[in-house]
Amino acid sequence: MKRVKVESSVPMTRLTLIQALMAVLLVYLLFMSLEIPLIFKTGYGSVPGDGSLIDALPRPILADDDEATRTVLDPHRVFLRIPERRVRETKRLSGLFFNESIFDAADAVDELSALHKAAKQAWLAGKKLWEELESGKVQADPINVENRIEHCPVSMALSSSEFSARKRIIELPCGLTLGSHITVVGSPRWAHLEKDPQIALLKEGEEALMVSQFMMELLRLMTVDGEESPRILHFNPRLKGDWSGKPVIEHNTCYRMQWGTPLRCEGWSSQADEDTVDGLVKCEKWLRDDDSNSEDSKVAWWLNRLIGRQRKISFNWPFPFAEGKLFVLTLSTGLEGYHINVDGRHITSFPYRTGFVLEDATGLYLNGDVDVHSVFAASLPSLHPSVAPQQHLEMFRKWQAPPLLDGQVELFIGILSAGNHFAERMAVRKTWMQHKLIRSSKVAARFFVALTIFFIQQNGGKEINAQLKKEADFFGDIVIVPYMDNYDLVVLKTVAICEYGVHNMAAKYIMKCDDDTFVRVEAMIQEAKKVPRDGSLYIGNINYYHKVFRSGKWAVTYEEWPAEEYPPYANGPGYIISSDIAQFVVAEFQSHQLRLFKMEDVSMGIWVEKFNGSKPVEYVHSLKFCQYGCTEDYYTAHYQSPRQMLCLWEKLHQGKPQCCNMR
Repeated sequence: MKRVKVESSVPMTRLTLIQALMAVLLVYLLFMSLEIPLIFKTGYGSVPGDGSLIDALPRPILADDDEATRTVLDPHRVFLRIPERRVRETKRLSGLFFNESIFDAADAVDELSALHKAAKQAWLAGKKLWEELESGKVQADPINVENRIEHCPVSMALSSSEFSARKRIIELPCGLTLGSHITVVGSPRWAHLEKDPQIALLKEGEEALMVSQFMMELLRLMTVDGEESPRILHFNPRLKGDWSGKPVIEHNTCYRMQWGTPLRCEGWSSQADEDTVDGLVKCEKWLRDDDSNSEDSKVAWWLNRLIGRQRKISFNWPFPFAEGKLFVLTLSTGLEGYHINVDGRHITSFPYRTGFVLEDATGLYLNGDVDVHSVFAASLPSLHPSVAPQQHLEMFRKWQAPPLLDGQVELFIGILSAGNHFAERMAVRKTWMQHKLIRSSKVAARFFVALTIFFIQQNGGKEINAQLKKEADFFGDIVIVPYMDNYDLVVLKTVAICEYGVHNMAAKYIMKCDDDTFVRVEAMIQEAKKVPRDGSLYIGNINYYHKVFRSGKWAVTYEEWPAEEYPPYANGPGYIISSDIAQFVVAEFQSHQLRLFKMEDVSMGIWVEKFNGSKPVEYVHSLKFCQYGCTEDYYTAHYQSPRQMLCLWEKLHQGKPQCCNMR
């Protein structure tokens, strides 16, 4: 049987083809060996550790004055394969101005005049300050930690006369830190008749209401004229006069004129399953005249005695404060909250509230029916951690705003901030402003800050303004609104956001938020795109049928708003409008037809309702725009401290939009 003979050699044509392919491969490898080092030298192809820049973006180059690891986007270096896009120039000063001639011509007095006059005065004062800054007359001191560290006393002591001379406020220049403690020696006054006629109103047969109560508050002193100092801790013992008719201790906080949910200690011991604060109960038990004192029955007592079980000894303590009786109260700071001891016994603990940090407590205030004999504060921080810019601003180019390339911005986010909020702005720069949508210029974000004329304690307002301008020049993400900052005129910043988003950004959607709001940027885009592209939209946590308060902190007169309800409006910490609504707001302001209202979120609701009369607006309500704090799967989280911002960003990078309740 013949076998088929297999050829042992490869035909010449096939061999030639293989050799040609190998030659091409060799040339390609040689080319790549020369090209790759060039790419690394120029910075192309490098990807930041957070992966926040997409491939179509120009790659970073090293800055001369930074460390080797500090990078900055160079707008002039782009891939050759990508069509060249010019860098858009953005303004550092808001284009919002007050038309004096129109205002002066409208001489009639109406319900708009008071706020418009205040706006005009704020604009004139702010314009003068800005001209001084531009002329170079006011200079910010160079940020030098070695030379600018502000040393503060680690302990303080005030006598009764000294405390009264300071209007019952002890200033804590550097705030508090972990382990700080404040001791107050005082005595409650004897009860007196209630002076408030609404509370003292008696029914037939009732006795006159006797009151004895005082309050101790930790305050954060503010820079914005007209805004009350936030109450970081409100401690209110009521010996007599509470609505319950019993002695009570109440805790609370008040931030941006919003009171939280109170914690009332009424003499009952905290429940076994209730959360503790650093292992201590929130409310200790004290004697009550209506307490059955649930003693063991005689049968149970005899049974326990027969089996040899020892009876648990319990101590019955009276209410910790008594009229005319001296007390020694100590407030201390723990990991999880504040702790109150009176005469050496723990009385109550209050967990830290979202939105505050220990260094925010720059003042202790006592008021009410109490005589203060002395105040001591110890274990205080020696360096100012909050207001000094050098403690927070990281002047590295990697935190600078990316250049805006030509083309329409999908979403513009305007962030309301105050002049001395250095820590808040730096936290935003390090977290959600690093999102890939912002780094790619598809979304743009800017802080809107007005000028200030004064500042707490040793810093002058002019120095803060100069430092603010320096910060704006370096980071490129601040828009200075040339108005004098005033709480009732925060609405002007909202108008400025609309003006900037329409005229400078040409954005399809415009969002307003606060500098303590954490924003899930991709969620904002997704929510906006749920509405048809040509439709007008108003998205947020919308209040419907909100009653107008005629008394209290949010009191509004009938001249300011005659109706009993506000139109639907989204809560201020975060909402989105379409560009046509923003254009309407700007046009109305420029023609002096815009109704200015002292609550900026209500103002936007009023403007949207008026716009809705000419073109339908789709209102989109979502509780995920959190008004207070944070909820799981949030869109925006409010009252977030800088440390919480960093924690939220870290969890978001792990794919989990979860809250952070740490300090």
